[in-house]
Amino acid sequence: MKTAILCSGGDCAGMNPAIKYYVEASLAAGDTPHFVHRGFEGLIDGDIRKVSYADVAGIVARGGTIIRSARSERFKDPAARATAAANLTSHEITGLLVLGGDGSNRGLELLCREHQLRGIGIPATIDNDVTGSDYCLGVDSALNAIGRCLDQIRDTAASFRRAFVVETMGRESGYLALVSAISSGAEICLIPEIPFDLDAIVARMRREFEGGREYAIAVVSEATQASARLVSRLREEIGIESRLTILGHIQRGGSPTAFDRRTAFEFADAAVDALRDISRTASFLGYQGASITEHPPGAPVSPLPETLMERGQRLAN
Repeated sequence: MKTAILCSGGDCAGMNPAIKYYVEASLAAGDTPHFVHRGFEGLIDGDIRKVSYADVAGIVARGGTIIRSARSERFKDPAARATAAANLTSHEITGLLVLGGDGSNRGLELLCREHQLRGIGIPATIDNDVTGSDYCLGVDSALNAIGRCLDQIRDTAASFRRAFVVETMGRESGYLALVSAISSGAEICLIPEIPFDLDAIVARMRREFEGGREYAIAVVSEATQASARLVSRLREEIGIESRLTILGHIQRGGSPTAFDRRTAFEFADAAVDALRDISRTASFLGYQGASITEHPPGAPVSPLPETLMERGQRLAN
């Protein structure tokens, strides 16, 4: 059996380990693995090649993806998807593994439904917002990167009488901000899933600074669009020097953690087995209850654990 793997959308730590384990598991099963470079863009352009063990040697500790990724507007065109399918057929590839988020999964589902291909999706995004999975590849590595930054910022905040507002990524999800705030001991956390009252937050911080607090750390999800407003209000209404730090893409890079490497192995191993099932079309792997699960498209998203929500509510107000 000939299969292929591609990465789509934003990169994340954990993609390279998944690529490595996919190749090794495929070869061990007697299959012929292929790389598709540059995601769906590369699939349309026919950037496909057969690979071996030598192509994945030493990549498990590398962040990002050696086969590169892309966001493809062209893939929304049915004619472009037909070209992509024809390119797979020309290489006799019958199974496609996609690493990416919800948009990547939707693209895979369309391709497989329209052209009778087998496909499997692995959730790989630091946003941790893929339908049907409690955890996505790259999240633990991103949380560790954010945590290191927050620890370093706290050193500076504690050396002065300052407040630092640190903005995290996450698209429409506040998961990164919430978990980072809890694990770093931040005084404020703002996420889109929990309503927050800036008046109440500023009033609380005023009381705490009057009571002896010397500095504060706020972790804010980019989805709230509240970072600049919070900085301004802390500065103007409390009179404390306040700074905004936008972490940006530093959260996505770096060597994957041990947890992401192990999870990548589990996902890739399950994906190779799934692609060998000739009865399937498109499906998606998920991580639920510390186990790998498989579900049909459109399964409901698991909510954040109640304890995290309760902690986030207290930090928000």
